[in-house]
Amino acid sequence: MDKNFSDIPKSLEIGIASSAYQIEGAWDIDDKSPSNWDTFSHNYPDKIAARVNGDVACDSYNKYADDIKWLKKGGFKFYRFSLSWSRILPAGSGTKTSKKGIDYYNRVIDKLIENNITPYLSIYHWDHPASLDDIGGWLNSTIVEKFANYARIAFQEFGDRVKFWTTINEPYSICTHAYGTGYFAPGLKLNEVGAYKCGHNILKAHARAYEIYDNEFRYKQHGKIGITNTCMNFFPINNNEIKSSKIAFEFNCGWFANPIFSKNGDYPKIMKKRIKLNSHYKGYKNSILPKFSFKWIRRIRNTSDYFGLNYYTAKMTENVELNNVTGWDDYSGVRLSNNESWTVGTHSWLNIVPHGLSSLLKLIKNKYDNKPIYILENGFPTDGSMQDDDRIDYLYLHMKQVLMAIKNYKCNVKAYTIWTLLDNFEWAGGFSSPFGLIYVNFTDPNRERIPRKSYQWLKTVLSQQKLIL
Repeated sequence: MDKNFSDIPKSLEIGIASSAYQIEGAWDIDDKSPSNWDTFSHNYPDKIAARVNGDVACDSYNKYADDIKWLKKGGFKFYRFSLSWSRILPAGSGTKTSKKGIDYYNRVIDKLIENNITPYLSIYHWDHPASLDDIGGWLNSTIVEKFANYARIAFQEFGDRVKFWTTINEPYSICTHAYGTGYFAPGLKLNEVGAYKCGHNILKAHARAYEIYDNEFRYKQHGKIGITNTCMNFFPINNNEIKSSKIAFEFNCGWFANPIFSKNGDYPKIMKKRIKLNSHYKGYKNSILPKFSFKWIRRIRNTSDYFGLNYYTAKMTENVELNNVTGWDDYSGVRLSNNESWTVGTHSWLNIVPHGLSSLLKLIKNKYDNKPIYILENGFPTDGSMQDDDRIDYLYLHMKQVLMAIKNYKCNVKAYTIWTLLDNFEWAGGFSSPFGLIYVNFTDPNRERIPRKSYQWLKTVLSQQKLIL
């Protein structure tokens, strides 16, 4: 590698991420109420690989101090983790918090700071009290103020020490899979109708949390707060046209980025246009994409101190002809596919496209006014081998692209975050998608942890502040 792309600048911090339901376990301990994922995995075990659940997961509720030892030993600068809404506010709303739940997160935060590891805290990473699903979850507009109330509690309890906040992780994934395909809890198959309604409420909830922090806490806590989007990159099959890739980006990344980061706010124009047209062909009286009032457009715009990005892969795009009777099968009018020349990982959805990351960073820089970019997830699932050279290659190639983007494109990238420290519960994939730098023995009641080759490699990279193989 060119030495210019091997030195890791001091301005780029490298950390690692997890989420509450995926690692904590202790699903019914210390006042915690059942979450949407507890209910989903218990009631519909066939929807989870090998019929497993997160009742114990990595048992990090009890073993958090051991996990932090691994973080410190590895040399990670920060740890991105999430709160469990069910553990802090069991009823989902109101002011009756769980002292035991709050004490747990205080212990985690204090232990991180004691070990010179900065806490990056996500308020919501896909799990909420199951009782909220009884009234529609993210489909019910009342969740906007319920989430705002929950966020305020988080700021009150932890904001004296936490200076980096994410309101909501990957709204695209939540809405598409929880309320569109039914792949995630609560498993509602409402297609685009459910997904767009979910997204509308999430954007409002995020904006309300930002407002609360901005108006009530920022002046004394001096932190950063934003939202994290999962964005693929897109390349047209036909080099003579680029329209399809631009449209695909807007329906993926722009869906949640445009209302927040663009100059004028609101959903991307192409989304509004095509969804309205397709809604007509599908027999709906009005567009299935809800409409923001001018007041909400203004409230949502600029409600993020940084651009939070999760990147894993890319897709090829091509335009689909409009059927004047039934419209498009997909509201975007763009067909996605894989490039046969791209290496496919252990999972069919994950094409390994490192150059997609650097060009995506450049696009985000130019499109959204050079906002500071925090890459908050990038990782690779292997077959579980301890000699995980494929993960090392993936991380190496993607980190190289980040360094290239910083140097060549002057992208303002502040952080790079690996998903994830431990093998954990990967949602509908159960324990069948080992993303961890550290192996976890899920058949062992003690949940033994053993570092993989990738952990040792990354430890060396961080100690030398140099990208090496």
